[in-house]
Amino acid sequence: MIRAVITGSGSVLPAQCVTNDDLAQRVDTTDEWIQERTGIRQRYIAGEGETTSSLATGAARKALEDAGIDASEIGLIILATATPDHTFPATATQVQANLGCRGGVAFDVHAVCSGFLYALGTADSLLRTGMAKKALVIGAETFSRILDWEDRTTCVLFGDGAGAVVLEAKDVEEDGPGILATRLHADGEHRELLYVDGGPSTTGEVGKLRMKGREVFRHAVVNLADVLKEVLEDASIDAADVDWVVPHQANARILDATARKLNLAPEKVIVTVDQHANTSAASVPLALDVAKKDGRIKPGDLVMFEAMGGGFTWGASLARM
Repeated sequence: MIRAVITGSGSVLPAQCVTNDDLAQRVDTTDEWIQERTGIRQRYIAGEGETTSSLATGAARKALEDAGIDASEIGLIILATATPDHTFPATATQVQANLGCRGGVAFDVHAVCSGFLYALGTADSLLRTGMAKKALVIGAETFSRILDWEDRTTCVLFGDGAGAVVLEAKDVEEDGPGILATRLHADGEHRELLYVDGGPSTTGEVGKLRMKGREVFRHAVVNLADVLKEVLEDASIDAADVDWVVPHQANARILDATARKLNLAPEKVIVTVDQHANTSAASVPLALDVAKKDGRIKPGDLVMFEAMGGGFTWGASLARM
């Protein structure tokens, strides 16, 4: 059977690391307050010359190197981001130009923190139907550019970064590698709980991020647990057989609550939120790359990806590495 197989990964972080103590010099907060509520210790903030496209390009190049292929072989680039370089053209086309792989398909996906899952599911479908043979799926954000730095309840939560994977369409056995199942959802009725208060069609300005944290937390735990069950059922896999869960790195409390709801062992959950904070669409591929590079995730492992973001949007995907 033809499956989309993850053959490489890569990630990039901005040069500037900002600790909780650094933020305490800027807003009314403390390291203890942030860690107790979120598990975050630091994050990386994009500086001058660091953009969503530059971070995405860096992550893509590392993923290509890891996969051992040239950029000219890529026929599809899907970039998940809520912070594009420009309103248009798609930031994916800038990444394509940077890489020098002209002529293939390149577009952005906008599903906020679930964006990488939406992009992964889309790329999986296009590869299996023959639209391309090799693809780059990227999550990249410069969320620091849309934060209200006077709102301590939100500005401490987010960071910038990029992660990417190479997907290749391969003919594999039933127990072989590749994406096994994906489920995606959205519910626009809850947009007021997590949104940006601007845009080209409304205010004509970029706007700032606004969030009602308690309500988001409640929806996240329920929605993520449900979609994980759906994917396991679709793939005919028991939760106990999953080797690793790579979740969206929103908040350590959400990660813990979701794992408990599914009776997943905490040591199976990849956690990088303490190092990177919430990097929105970049968080899942960033965490995947960290766990691959440090040797935790190995070929043959069953890995579950999951995320929920503004919209609300949410989803999960199960892959054998």
